[in-house]
Amino acid sequence: MGYHLAGFTVLGVDVDAQPRYPFAFVQADAVEFIRRYGHLFDSHSASPPCQLYSKTHRIMKNDHPDLIGPTREALEATGRPWVIENVVDAGPELRDPVMLCGATFGLETYRHRLFEAGGGFILDVPDHLEHVARTTKMGRPVQPGEFMHVVGNFTGVDKGREVMQMPWANRDGLREAIPPAYTEWIGARLGEHLATQRTEVAA
Repeated sequence: MGYHLAGFTVLGVDVDAQPRYPFAFVQADAVEFIRRYGHLFDSHSASPPCQLYSKTHRIMKNDHPDLIGPTREALEATGRPWVIENVVDAGPELRDPVMLCGATFGLETYRHRLFEAGGGFILDVPDHLEHVARTTKMGRPVQPGEFMHVVGNFTGVDKGREVMQMPWANRDGLREAIPPAYTEWIGARLGEHLATQRTEVAA
């Protein structure tokens, strides 16, 4: 949604059906799709599964694939600018990532996420505001003045939709998503980068 708000025409790709996805969608293996069709697009944004790096994984020891490396390799082969998003605990697998925080965008959630840019695209580092609001403990209703922690078995789907600015999302979608404000911010910079590239080619 953020890239759409930034002026992009968006096509989503996922190995699983996404009935709530609001834009054009192809159900396919994303890495294979990039390898085959990536050169046809102006840019790419990828979110490899984050469960391998999550705190829940360290507790439950479930088996999850490591797809950051294969995703990066496929993106680099396109020759187009790209962004990979993942959770903070995936930091060691990412190259010089930029961290975004909900407070930077006026959201009532901190929701830290890392973004690695490539293909000639470089992200600047935004101001990271001091965390002054307390975060609601998981499973408890949000109290006035608190920030919401939209993870796990959180309480208040409607509040989560409001905080994340995702009125279409269900509980599972909210738990795994990033706020559109993040990708709108990235999209604005990506749009400027692409415009500069076109100007240089025309010149």
